[in-house]
Amino acid sequence: MKQTKNVSHGALFRPSLAALSLAVAAALTLGGCEQAPDQTQTQSEPSAIKVAPGAPGAAPTWAFAGKTGIGTSYEPYGAAPKSISKVWFSIANGVLTETMYGLIHNAQLKELQFVIKGQGFTDLESQDTDSSISYLDTDAEGRPQSLAYRVVNLDKDGAYRIEKHIFTDPDLNSLIMRTHISALTEEITPFLYANPHIDNSGNGDLARVVDGGFMARKTAQESSVMTLKSSLPFAAQQVGFVGSSDGLDEIRQYGELKNRFQTTSADGSQNGGNVAMTGQYPSIKPGETLTLDLVLGFADDEQSSSATAAATLAQGYDQLLANFKGEGAAIGWQDYLASLQGLPAMVANTADNGKLLTASAMVLKAQEDKTHAGALIASLSNPWGDTVSAAQPSTGYKAVWPRDFYQCAMAFLAMGDTATAKVAFEYLKQVQAGANTPGYQGTPGWFLQKTHVDGQTEWVGVQLDQTAMPIMLGWKLWQAGVLSDDEIRSWYKDMLKSAADFLVTGGEVNIDWNHINIVPPKTQQERWEEQAGFSPSTTAAVITGLHAAVAIAEFAGDSTSAEHYSKAAQGYRDNLEHTMVTRKGTLSDKPYYVRLSPNGQPDAADKLADNNGRPGLDQRQILDGGFLELVRYGVTPASDPVINNTLALMDSNTLEDSLRLRYEFTAKDGSSFPGFRRYGNDGYGEDTQSGANYAESGSNSANQRGRVWPFFTGERGHFELAALTEQAQLSAQDRAALVSTYVQGMESFANEGLMLPEQVWDGVGNSTRFQYQTGQGTNSATPLAWTHAEYVKLVRSITDGTVWDKYPQQP
Repeated sequence: MKQTKNVSHGALFRPSLAALSLAVAAALTLGGCEQAPDQTQTQSEPSAIKVAPGAPGAAPTWAFAGKTGIGTSYEPYGAAPKSISKVWFSIANGVLTETMYGLIHNAQLKELQFVIKGQGFTDLESQDTDSSISYLDTDAEGRPQSLAYRVVNLDKDGAYRIEKHIFTDPDLNSLIMRTHISALTEEITPFLYANPHIDNSGNGDLARVVDGGFMARKTAQESSVMTLKSSLPFAAQQVGFVGSSDGLDEIRQYGELKNRFQTTSADGSQNGGNVAMTGQYPSIKPGETLTLDLVLGFADDEQSSSATAAATLAQGYDQLLANFKGEGAAIGWQDYLASLQGLPAMVANTADNGKLLTASAMVLKAQEDKTHAGALIASLSNPWGDTVSAAQPSTGYKAVWPRDFYQCAMAFLAMGDTATAKVAFEYLKQVQAGANTPGYQGTPGWFLQKTHVDGQTEWVGVQLDQTAMPIMLGWKLWQAGVLSDDEIRSWYKDMLKSAADFLVTGGEVNIDWNHINIVPPKTQQERWEEQAGFSPSTTAAVITGLHAAVAIAEFAGDSTSAEHYSKAAQGYRDNLEHTMVTRKGTLSDKPYYVRLSPNGQPDAADKLADNNGRPGLDQRQILDGGFLELVRYGVTPASDPVINNTLALMDSNTLEDSLRLRYEFTAKDGSSFPGFRRYGNDGYGEDTQSGANYAESGSNSANQRGRVWPFFTGERGHFELAALTEQAQLSAQDRAALVSTYVQGMESFANEGLMLPEQVWDGVGNSTRFQYQTGQGTNSATPLAWTHAEYVKLVRSITDGTVWDKYPQQP
């Protein structure tokens, strides 16, 4: 393989003349990543640097959020800091999308794809091909063994084929893409097109041509730097501003890069914007294939970024892939999977022979930050990213919510990854409100709504379930022997006691915009982060968290607090139906749980607040599945009459679509299984009339509709398991039925890359410009860690014959 020269770049973002020399197309060799070009066949050096016009370019956005793959290297705890690769990537519509470096939310690239020019057409790879994705590394049963992907994009008219292998260098901050471009029926000219979004925004970027590729950074002195190098030299290169000088118009009109702008800034300190880097490769005749390696190298300075890219390119594809997998002495994904002692028994209770289970294990681990160990994010995506502004930095779902966090930590424990579960629990102290929280005044103990992985506060609503779940997790880890007796005593004193105290007494909260006095079990926000009031799902967690706190407090010798917690939990339990069950409902003459009671008076005509463009309705009209958490945690038996009255309404297909929760889907074997929306009148989704993304115009619309969330199929499976095992052990026949309906149902929601989405299309209204099919993941967020965690926990629960999240409740 050709080794690219490491170039010293001198002053800030000022390209040297030598770095601007271009190899002519005649010197390039098809399939030539093993051959160096003829260095005598070069253009003469230009007399002046050509600066791209058109700053700042088109308004930047993020990429399509329905990822078919995400990846990063596996890094065991205790690895030498210099050997940890802090690069994550995502794949959507057949192309590389958001790629992060440093912290897991710190995107550096929006999209990298190929543009193909042929006779009478100019194709964008993401739009004009039919894409398929698979794993490069599978075992004999077809189960993925690493997060290395093969993406194959076939021209819809059959003129060309593009195959890409994508993964990261496990020892350096870089990504490699082995690419084969084949001309099938006519001569084509391929172009590489990359759109950087340095340091998590698409504004203020600079780009320039360098020897062997391109470089991008921010205008600011302190900036991440991305270097793109190609093993096969470009015939021509150009940098410019998206929509004005990026080269796409030239490709369409002339079939080549004419202007060849070499930088977007004359002095590297101004004219930042939304930039693109475009490289032209030699034309390919029918029957020929061009093979090349592309590398993205990241660092905090230009020289290191360039050196990183060059070093990865020099290492070679085969060795990099072997190291990524974990072959030989290298530590990789195969080693992680081998360490999961719970997986082998769980495979028998899947419908796909463990394929999604294995993928879920890696997907969950991949969504942990590597600077702040244990920081588990919700999703490596920006919901509806293709219409979401990238003008300012935003974490999207690449952030910490203690609720999603709990689901993931419990999944790690279920699989046998006790190390990650423990490190995650220990991390939670960083996001607990108290004296160390910048700008906070008030009662300590609750856990912040949403934070960056470094603990920086982002959203500050108080959600009592997010305060209960760390206590629940601590108890589970203690019972499993992951936390020693001494450790649980210490954590009770340092973190869990203040959380339990807050669940009993609440208190004053003053931070940022939020100035409120919390009086449990009324929560400022329930688990959908939208409404204040008395919530069945929140209260289920609060009661359970307090019962866990009773056991821990008694063990720690704090009998006074234990009694206090027990009394509060019993009081909340006794008032469940009084504050959350209506006996004067509009949906049934039988008592049922409402989604939320704003004032704890469920028989009143109190309206819920407006949300997501939808006007608030009478509380008695709105259902959600949160009441099932009462059964899941063991607060209420599955046979409870009010639970079953509510379940019948949840399953009703006679409710109007705006209020209806349950929809039927077809599994991979042709059988039917249920899926459920979050709640009636949910607006967190696409517009039913226009088909627009959520809030695509910049504001919410009254026609927005929240779709079906796959993890509710898992929650329902957990309820059915609880009902079956309330009086007897799980029979083989019942176990098989749970697997064929609920496990297989969740597997059917996974896309080709085995990624589970936040939402799937329910068939109601305009199917949008993406022409979604029923059951297909939408552009909201894929993969969602919570969905993968729920799947893992469901399989573990069925394997054990008891609900994994169940907790003993005090009498």
